[in-house]
Amino acid sequence: MVSKLKTALITGVAGSGGSYLADYLVDNHPEIDVHGISRWHSATTQRNMEYCHERVRVHECDLTDFSSVLSTLKIVKPDLIFHIASHANVRASFDTPLSVLSNNVMGTANLLESVRSAELDPTLQLCSTSEVYGQVDSQNVPIDETCLINPTSPYAVSKVTQDFLGATYFRSYGMKIVRTRMFSYINPRRADLFSTAFALQVARIEHGKQTVLRHGNLDSVRTLIDVRDAMEAYWVAIERGKPGEVYNIGGTTSITVGEFLETLRGMAKCPIVTEQDPMLLRPAGVTLQIPDTSKFDEQTGWQPKHSFEESVAFLLDHCRSVVARECD
Repeated sequence: MVSKLKTALITGVAGSGGSYLADYLVDNHPEIDVHGISRWHSATTQRNMEYCHERVRVHECDLTDFSSVLSTLKIVKPDLIFHIASHANVRASFDTPLSVLSNNVMGTANLLESVRSAELDPTLQLCSTSEVYGQVDSQNVPIDETCLINPTSPYAVSKVTQDFLGATYFRSYGMKIVRTRMFSYINPRRADLFSTAFALQVARIEHGKQTVLRHGNLDSVRTLIDVRDAMEAYWVAIERGKPGEVYNIGGTTSITVGEFLETLRGMAKCPIVTEQDPMLLRPAGVTLQIPDTSKFDEQTGWQPKHSFEESVAFLLDHCRSVVARECD
């Protein structure tokens, strides 16, 4: 049982998702000794880990360097590994595809091989994404785990490979790997998400630092979950999920990107003028992402706790504080 385990390792702990997971673990599972790995040149460590840094031991480690990963695993000897680290900017992956593929694929391969080489036997949660499904026909919505894998970006290709590596290492080597495919989340610490990008621009316009909010495709449909719920779900997956299985995880609010923008405009302290920026459009888009999460829900009994309204307020409050610091 997970309750007997003592040491957890989070890859990408200083990133937007990993840092929220660290926050969750130190607050809700004090029995767990939490470690994280972060590259030495990570610029987000101090900012994202402001809350939990005193209770998480961060190791300098580059997942693309096998020797670095192996030595860190031998030091930490984790019972649990949350593999969150990833180059995750979908739009940027069209501009730097080889970098994204190399980072995500080889980082995962190095991690899995290092676990084997160190002769460890942790339970590992591998963070995949709804992007692996690509552009899904409406007749296959809501999307369940049996839906065709059909990536439409270099980032999605890298995540498919990570996902399949996890399945292969489970089948071939008996590694206890639980794969999760997360759908869109509201994450204040990740500025490249449309929701956060919009909220930051609203805050800058309120401060008089920007005049027009720029956006990409407003017609895409997303189902949103609060990042705090998403990170709790990762814990539930590793605690109650079945190794070898893959689980969709997502929220309950499905909304177009344009409707989300209008929600923020309604909460703004001043009028918000908007215009489309062609640079924000993807060469190949994924425009319909509504998950079927019944498999995860039924096997774990987990449900999200934060409402859509709470999540949007949480996001906007965070972005206003960020912009306020920028303006000081």
